[in-house]
Amino acid sequence: MAVLDNLSGFEFEDVVEDVFRNLGYENVRQADRRADEGRDVLMEEVVDGTRRAVVVECKHTDTVGRPVVQKLHSAIATFDFDGPKRGMVVTTGRFTQPARGYVEDLDAKDDPYPIELIDGEDLREIADDVGLDLYNGRIEILCEETLRPYDPAASITAPLEEAIEEIKNIDAADLPTPHAAVTFQPVVEVTAETDAVFETSVGVIHRINERTQFVIHADRGSPRVADSDVAALISENLHATVNLENESIREPFDEVTKQRFGQTETEYKDWAVDQLQRAQTTTVTYTGDNNVTYNKTCEPNRSDISVQSIEAVYLPEVQQTTDLGEYSYPYEYYAAGPSRVTTEDGFHQCVHCETAGTDETYTYCENCGAIACGDHIKTERLTGEPICTGCAVTETFAWKTKYFYDEENLEAFREEYADMGLHQKAMENQVLAGGSLVVVLVVLVLIVTALGGGI
Repeated sequence: MAVLDNLSGFEFEDVVEDVFRNLGYENVRQADRRADEGRDVLMEEVVDGTRRAVVVECKHTDTVGRPVVQKLHSAIATFDFDGPKRGMVVTTGRFTQPARGYVEDLDAKDDPYPIELIDGEDLREIADDVGLDLYNGRIEILCEETLRPYDPAASITAPLEEAIEEIKNIDAADLPTPHAAVTFQPVVEVTAETDAVFETSVGVIHRINERTQFVIHADRGSPRVADSDVAALISENLHATVNLENESIREPFDEVTKQRFGQTETEYKDWAVDQLQRAQTTTVTYTGDNNVTYNKTCEPNRSDISVQSIEAVYLPEVQQTTDLGEYSYPYEYYAAGPSRVTTEDGFHQCVHCETAGTDETYTYCENCGAIACGDHIKTERLTGEPICTGCAVTETFAWKTKYFYDEENLEAFREEYADMGLHQKAMENQVLAGGSLVVVLVVLVLIVTALGGGI
């Protein structure tokens, strides 16, 4: 693939860093670009329980000769690491026979600083093995794994059935089949370590030694850090992913969409480092040798922050729409098998006002399909069933508003009301009837009291 040849030297180092991080090497980072010590990328590996440093020299050239390999051997020997060390030379081109011969001699002598050679063809094969593709001179994230869009042990309508459990006057059996769509959203989980020490003439005034893990929404546009509940959903279910091309995970949905990762792995890494650099910057107050109080802003350098891993996965965003009577109710959530994080809950929201949230009480109106809060749900006078204020036909009886499904029910009650006795009509407004009774009793008490006082 010719795109490797179009990279700048620094871009090639970015590619190499990304490839080896995806191969599982730890503490992968680029060396200081201001120095030319034969060390471009530094990383670590654990072999048989022993941690070993790996020093990588990157050469974006057609051929790499023996002097480059010799220089790397010296760089390995002088690299400060408490443990075994080895090296790699990675190139977009090929190695000369003298270069390969030098490496073979090291192996034959059982040299303590062995070197591995990786040419352009090897690099392309490695990139394919770890699911990376080279395009436009960069590495695009190619991910085939997704969290499960629904619980395989239940129906995809199970979340809706659970959502309406607390809605009064409706059962799960009453729900029609919803329109179900799923969008597989790209996300990356970043793990990074920060090791920074800030000193003045009085000594160390601040230290950062932290391991940070966070999730980034990685679709097109600006990356953004996922909310803590979404991040937890992803982190807790990364062990239970399925292949995105598995047809069984698509079958239950009416629509299936897959978003593409919006940036390269290197760009996500750089963005994550920027975020951490800002988040970990703090102002420290300390007392100098002269007993004067100083304020110092402690900002970690980018080189203090090492991205340990970038793990890509798809996060299913499920959108289900249920039509009930005159209304449509959206219910959207991020899914991971039986677990989910709800992002929109149309069932717990009154259709007539802004009342929303699961702490409120809602009732379903079978007459029109509305789900309404207590302020907008009444009792149908003729049937005794719930009815919302939006669809009810109303009329006043005994100075109290009564609610009806339709004009037919209203007319039926008119006839019933006309046949009622006076006391029955009065009971159509129990508050008024009760108040009238109280007034009568008070009057009687006053009369009796007055008569008693006159005797």
